[in-house]
Amino acid sequence: MKADHAKIMRLLKTARGQLDGLIKMVEEDRYCIDISNQLMATQAILRSANKEVIHAHLRCCVKDAFERGDEADTDRKIAEILSVMDKLAK
Repeated sequence: MKADHAKIMRLLKTARGQLDGLIKMVEEDRYCIDISNQLMATQAILRSANKEVIHAHLRCCVKDAFERGDEADTDRKIAEILSVMDKLAK
């Protein structure tokens, strides 16, 4: 992975902490809207981590395939990005 490992780990550990908090909130039968707000905050952190990974993939892996002139690898990497974009659009 070419993304900033420290940044990705920080985001993932923050999301994990929020998930632990969410589990506790559900166990304590907390107010639904409070739980929903925390769920959305956790999702935002995970989206941010995914964005960092995808940006790094484009800047490094896809760029390298183009620069090497490896048409098959370039096509594969473009297909991967399109697949991820399709999933994000759902």
